[in-house]
Amino acid sequence: MNIKRREFLLFLGVSAGTMTLSSCQKASSTLVTEKDPISSSPSNNINFQPPQSPMPLVTSNQEFKIDDYTTYEVVDDLVIPEGFTYDIIGSWGDKIGESRFGYNNDYLSYIETGENEGLLTINFEYISPLTWVTSYQKVIGKSLPFLEIASAFQSAAKSNINSQELLNKSSLKKQITTIAKEAMIDMGIGIISIRREPDGKWVRTNSKFDRRITGISGLEDGRYLKSTGPAVAVFKKKGKGYNDKLGDRIIGSFANCAGGTTPWGTVFSAEENFQKYVIEAVYPDGTSVDPILGKSLFIGEKKVTGLGSAFGLAGNKYGWMIEVDPANPDDYGTKHTWLGRYRHEAVGIRAQANQPLAFYSGCDRRSGHLYKFVSKDIVKDPTDKSNSQLLTNGMLYGAKFHSDGTGTWIPLKEDTPVNPDVPSVHVNGMINLPQRPDGGSFKATKDREIEAFKQKYQTLGDLYEGDPEAKQGAILIDAHLAANAAGVTCTARPEDTQVAKDGRLFIAFTSGYPSSSDGSPDQRIFKGPDGEAYEYGWIMGLVEDGDRPDAITFRWQMFATGGEPTNGGLGFSNPDNLEFDDKGNLWIVTDITTNKQNKTVPENRISKDGKPINQANLCGLFGNNSIWYIPTSGSNAGKAYLFGIGPTETETCGPLFTKDGKTLFLAIQHPGEYNGIRQDMASEIRQFAMKTIDGSDFIQNRTVPMGSNWPGKQINDPPKPSVVAIRRLDSTPIT
Repeated sequence: MNIKRREFLLFLGVSAGTMTLSSCQKASSTLVTEKDPISSSPSNNINFQPPQSPMPLVTSNQEFKIDDYTTYEVVDDLVIPEGFTYDIIGSWGDKIGESRFGYNNDYLSYIETGENEGLLTINFEYISPLTWVTSYQKVIGKSLPFLEIASAFQSAAKSNINSQELLNKSSLKKQITTIAKEAMIDMGIGIISIRREPDGKWVRTNSKFDRRITGISGLEDGRYLKSTGPAVAVFKKKGKGYNDKLGDRIIGSFANCAGGTTPWGTVFSAEENFQKYVIEAVYPDGTSVDPILGKSLFIGEKKVTGLGSAFGLAGNKYGWMIEVDPANPDDYGTKHTWLGRYRHEAVGIRAQANQPLAFYSGCDRRSGHLYKFVSKDIVKDPTDKSNSQLLTNGMLYGAKFHSDGTGTWIPLKEDTPVNPDVPSVHVNGMINLPQRPDGGSFKATKDREIEAFKQKYQTLGDLYEGDPEAKQGAILIDAHLAANAAGVTCTARPEDTQVAKDGRLFIAFTSGYPSSSDGSPDQRIFKGPDGEAYEYGWIMGLVEDGDRPDAITFRWQMFATGGEPTNGGLGFSNPDNLEFDDKGNLWIVTDITTNKQNKTVPENRISKDGKPINQANLCGLFGNNSIWYIPTSGSNAGKAYLFGIGPTETETCGPLFTKDGKTLFLAIQHPGEYNGIRQDMASEIRQFAMKTIDGSDFIQNRTVPMGSNWPGKQINDPPKPSVVAIRRLDSTPIT
């Protein structure tokens, strides 16, 4: 779907005064299929010169010349406009308290504690196998027995031995556990103290607040995470499945992706792809599958999985939102189970005096849902730290999108009717539903299966077991499948939820392509101009009816879309994290899959077998992941300007502005993830079938580094995920 710039302006209320919701109500995701006229004339009233993009853009701010694009060199550095610089605040392996800076830094939160100083909270999401294994000794300064355990894993795979058998029988049990601990230490949450010097540079101050919450916090140090809400009743009981005997205490946090910051000064961290490390499936009573029976442990250059198996972790205790107070050095986090267990990605927080508290979050899977938690009690003072207690009682809802631009919030509770969408409305004709009585899930691929399912189970309470509190806990633990059963809309990887100052919700949907295992989005809502699956993603705006956080109905509108400008896109692909600057302008960072970055696109975009290249394999056109600026007022409102380009094979994450607008914090994740350490500055030249903004074809010869040496940038330096602070050299605001 090609979204007119006019729709963006209408949503923001820019072009015609205050936005009226009737315009949103009349709009559907499919009615906007015309393209705005494309002009090659530059717009010169933004206050930075965009860097050279590999793709011709309407907003390049310079006269288009084909010769500027027939050759292009990818730079293994963070490329930002002239007049800007960046400081490295921290990199993998740097000391934090008693531990270290973890791997693959993602969401960032900055809490000011004084003038030009504060506490930076950092999520550490996952381990990139190739670069972690090959760089560990040089970065961390000690060796691990990777080679020794590689043969043990290979032998186990050939013998079909599960993780527990391997650990019990192998003479390398100690070595395997040691490596698993090191990997777990490199995930979780970090808190560091920082200060801005008079010259504008950011430095660390190493205070008493600096600390780590790792994937194994509590295992040996007693610093368990706490938990609240109905799932605690499941954690404490003996049920059908595995019991770790820790009750409401939880060992560690891992797969920490995006998050959010509350008005009362706490930070939320989202556990996203936890299923890589523990078993996701649960029994109907919400209890976990025994680690012995599932998730095979493997640590090597090709993958790192099943780490929880080495420590007997209960899978139902992961996949939550964690709240931590950076200013309390004794706080190691609380998992609020009313927010649901799924592959959390970010949280949008709406806290208004005399209104219930609302938390919005997305499940980042192909078929994941948009959720909203609404507290039972109201907010009195948005800055009061007692607001955390509001998260201990309320209701979790899932969003049902209708193609006319309206929607409904469906409560995930015992008496909610079972009413799944039929498989045929989904891109790949499949939906996962709760498997009963065994637990886990099954794939429904025929519409008639849904009618049979509804006849057998009338309400969500029929699918789950336990007393009322434990049954509600089981529903929250199995939120994704419960939402599928209730008819919540399967969406296109919702990767960020940001609440604007006026209460409107902005959602980044990263990709509308399907997954054979997870499912796919509802094709009535998420589709491209040709009515088919769409890879490049969208930004959606959502407004609650009556402007109330506890509204049961809403209106929605797609107002920005990824893709090539010649096809109506804004020039980016796969939008991920969103952020507003102090002037209300929207910033976007992208999440193109690493192995698709700079992937060759053959002449005429035709594969060797004569078939057109699909969109997923055209992502190479867009180059590295990048940073984009969309003004929300003035003559350039609704246009997307390239602000920065990440180093080779990275993802740009967690954009965050200081209150004065002079610094943009950014996390640079997994440099060199696909090709590893760049050896001797090696590069290769690849060809790309490109298009100009008016649709003319040309071939680009692109020089692509083979791996990365960022941030050191010296020959054969190990690549290290790092957090940076971007600022102007003259110390003025960024926009």
